Amino acid sequence: MVKTRKYIVKRYFEGIPKRDDFEIVEYELPSLQDGDILLKTEWISVDPYLRLFNKMHPVPFDQFSPQIATVEESKHPKYPVGTKLLSNKGWCEYSILNMNIRDQSLGVHRLPDMNGLSSSLGVGVMGPSGVTAYFGLLEICKPVAGETVVVTVAAGAVGSIVGQIAKIKGCRVVGFTGSDEKVNWLEKELGFDKAFNYKTVDIEKSLKEATPKGIDCYFDNVGGQISSIIISQMNDFGRVSICGCISAYNEDFAKLPKATIVQVAVVTKQLKIEGFLCHRWENRFSEAYKELHQWIVSGKLKVREHVTEGFDNIFDAFLGLFSGENVGKAVVKL
Repeated sequence: MVKTRKYIVKRYFEGIPKRDDFEIVEYELPSLQDGDILLKTEWISVDPYLRLFNKMHPVPFDQFSPQIATVEESKHPKYPVGTKLLSNKGWCEYSILNMNIRDQSLGVHRLPDMNGLSSSLGVGVMGPSGVTAYFGLLEICKPVAGETVVVTVAAGAVGSIVGQIAKIKGCRVVGFTGSDEKVNWLEKELGFDKAFNYKTVDIEKSLKEATPKGIDCYFDNVGGQISSIIISQMNDFGRVSICGCISAYNEDFAKLPKATIVQVAVVTKQLKIEGFLCHRWENRFSEAYKELHQWIVSGKLKVREHVTEGFDNIFDAFLGLFSGENVGKAVVKL
C-alpha cells in the first residue's frame, strides 16, 4: 500500500484564493488492478486558469492541473515502469490510473521526446503552455512578417512564448507586463521590440508610440480595460486571439469592473476576435512539439521557469501567480 497526499478544494474561492479553501488529505492507495498504473508525481504546473474553473466543479473536488509523473508500478503492457506521462491529475504525490477505461485515459499523454531537455518543460513550453502559444498565435492570429503583434501578460508562461514565436516569424512585438524587471527581461533577453510596465505608464500613449504602423495581431491574456485600449488601436482586418482574462479571475463575475466597449472598433475595422482552448488542435500537438524543440535547441526560443520545491508549497506557488511573482512558467518540483 502506498501512502500519499493530495489537495482538495473544500470551498469555492471568494476573491483571491486562501489557504483554508484547501484541505491536504493523507490516504492509502489501493492495490493495483488489471489495467492500472501507479504514478509518482515529479512536476506540477500551477496556472491562473485554475482560478477561472474553480466554480465549475461541485465541492469538494481534487485540485486538478497538468503534472508530469513516472510510472512506478504497472499492470498495463503499454505503460511499463519508467514511462513518463502528462496528465491532469494535479496536486497530488501519487495517483492511480486505469488505462483500460477510455474516459479516464483521456487527457493522458506520453511525455514527448525531450531530447535532453528537462522533463519539467512537459508542463510548460513542451506541454500545455507551448501548444497554447503556438496554435493560439499561428492558427488564429496568423501573423505575417512585418506585422505588429501585441501580447499581454507578456512575461508569463504563454505570453513569453507568444512574443518569441512572433519574432521568429518576422513580426514587431510589443508586450505589457507588471514590473520593470520583467520589462528588462522581455526586451534584453527575449528580443521584444518594446515592453511596458502597465502599472507605471500611460497605456494608450505608450502603445501609440510603440506601434506607429498600428496593431495587426493581439494575443489577449488579461482582458479588462487594457484590452479595450489595444483593440481600439488595431488596423483594419486585425486578429485577436483570446487566451485568458487574468484581470478578472479573482473578481465577482456579477460585479466586474467596466471596460470601454470594443464593438465599434470591431465593426468599423472588421476585426476577427476568437477565443480558444488548445485541445482543439490535440491531433497536431506533435507538430508543435517538434518545432518548439528545434527553436529551443537553436537558441531562437528562450525558456525560463519559476521553480518552487515541495508538496507543501504548492499553494504558495499558485498564490504567487496573482501577485506577479513568477517570471516565465511557474512549476512545482516534488
